[in-house]
Amino acid sequence: MSTYTIKKGENSDLLLLNEQGEEVSALEILKACEPHRVFAFDGQMGAGKTTFIKKLCEEMGTVDVVNSPTFAIVNVYDVEQPYRGEVYHFDCYRLKDIREALDFGAEEYLYSGNYCFIEWPEMIEAILPEDTVWIKIEPQENGDRKLKIES
Repeated sequence: MSTYTIKKGENSDLLLLNEQGEEVSALEILKACEPHRVFAFDGQMGAGKTTFIKKLCEEMGTVDVVNSPTFAIVNVYDVEQPYRGEVYHFDCYRLKDIREALDFGAEEYLYSGNYCFIEWPEMIEAILPEDTVWIKIEPQENGDRKLKIES
């Protein structure tokens, strides 16, 4: 398990710190978890799941606007350098059951080989790939966020 800390920078940018307190790129998480492509973000409402996924997508080179796919369930972002292809961003909060996920073709996204970032993954846990990386985001009293990564 790896642990990181997210702090807000002076310009409200997110700073990601490794266990030694050094600032690192959010892409370090993807590199450390290679070859895994499916990431389940677990955390309470307001923990910062969408905000961190936005940071990841921006660093991956997306030119699309990254926002929560709450009503669409899944957003597709095109990324350029260095991660060419598509990124799938799920928000499963509004799903009533696993059938709804199957109906919109969630498995096709999950097993596509593209990066998938999933908010509220417990709603579709039964169909997640066995090698899904779990990222727990825990708000701290001082406003920081602790990321715990299990791959």
